[in-house]
Amino acid sequence: MFDRPAKNSERAILVHIDITSETDGSRSLFGQFEEFKELSISAGVTPVGIITGSRKLPNPKYFVGSGKLEEIKLLVEQEDAQVVLFDHALSPAQERNIEKFLECFVLDRSGLILDIFSQRARSHEGRLQVELAQLKHLSTRLVRGWTHLERQKGGIGLRGPGETQLETDRRLIGARIKQLNKRLEKVSKRREQSRRSRRRAELQTVSLVGYTNAGKSSLFNALTNSEVYSADQLFATLDPTLRRLEFPDAPPLILADTVGFIRHLPHQLVTAFQSTLEETSEANLLIHIIDAHDENRHENIAQVNAVLKEIGADKIPQIEIYNKIDLLPDQAPHIERDRSLHEGGQVTRVWLSAKTGEGLDLLRQALAGYFQPTKEVVYLRIPPTAGQLRAKLYDLGCVLNERNLDNNDVLFEVELDCDQYDAIEQQVEFDNSMIVPLGSKHLAGAA
Repeated sequence: MFDRPAKNSERAILVHIDITSETDGSRSLFGQFEEFKELSISAGVTPVGIITGSRKLPNPKYFVGSGKLEEIKLLVEQEDAQVVLFDHALSPAQERNIEKFLECFVLDRSGLILDIFSQRARSHEGRLQVELAQLKHLSTRLVRGWTHLERQKGGIGLRGPGETQLETDRRLIGARIKQLNKRLEKVSKRREQSRRSRRRAELQTVSLVGYTNAGKSSLFNALTNSEVYSADQLFATLDPTLRRLEFPDAPPLILADTVGFIRHLPHQLVTAFQSTLEETSEANLLIHIIDAHDENRHENIAQVNAVLKEIGADKIPQIEIYNKIDLLPDQAPHIERDRSLHEGGQVTRVWLSAKTGEGLDLLRQALAGYFQPTKEVVYLRIPPTAGQLRAKLYDLGCVLNERNLDNNDVLFEVELDCDQYDAIEQQVEFDNSMIVPLGSKHLAGAA
């Protein structure tokens, strides 16, 4: 989609400007630039020069100042670079003005990420999603400084009389975007059918999420004995993969490996990958993979949670997985809970290494325990008029004992899990005053 230079000539100058009015200080300039450098390498270019600086506000015409622009131009000529990559979102006008001044190809952060995605997409769905995102990005950048696109031309069967080439391109891109949206809508319907089938089979879905290169695919392979492509690079995984995960003494579940998130993820990518991200937003549980060795892990967690909120998945329960503990000195695999074990505390964090396998048994234990319903014995005093509620209790198969009281009420001893309790709460005949507290005089003859 982008006019990329030939593979053997992809020499790039990297530009990162610290905009003081936009930064929150959460991530160091070094950390941001190292990530940007990894992105450029993932795109297949060779960084041959680095330009850094700081500004209070971006220049509306060139993003950088005139002096910094001259510095970039000089470095481009010295290093014989064909590409200049900006670690920022450039407006179409800024990108066009910089290209005209530097006389070389310019790509901003969004365009760079889109370019990586275009190289990594393997499935038919992935290619459709990437093309849609690229077209939305390109539709704002059609002018590109080429004046021949503004000439008015007529054409038989292609465009109306007097329509400019630029208008024709916009119309054709618009038509292609509509076509892609229709195809992706069909893909989304197929995915929804698969999810309905899993719900009918009462299969729980767990989605792996996390910052890019946190080790999601490595953990997925270790848990499911799969061979999903994984590599020490950004966005190694693009196409989602689902596998069934079996447990010896707990119901099976579906594990989904998804695309990683990153700082300033282009919005058009989030929109285009909506059908893929639905696997995350419709999951029963999120496994949030965190690179425990990354000094910026807290900022990465915040970025992932921000994207989860954008796709409507911020309310789904999470278990945080601190991966790569093999890179940390004296860090043993362990589980953290929100309360002590005897209080029924839920697992909140698991420290492990997907590479060495340390702690994987703890994660399997946590997943099996999370979906294993915990039941509790409750006593309910139900009036004889609550026939529907009585029938519901027997439908759920939770009645342990039933005893008639002197005033014709019925005392039920029931064993309920959370889902069953929610089910009876929806009965219009039920209210919490029916629950008989332990130690009540009615319990003496109930056993």
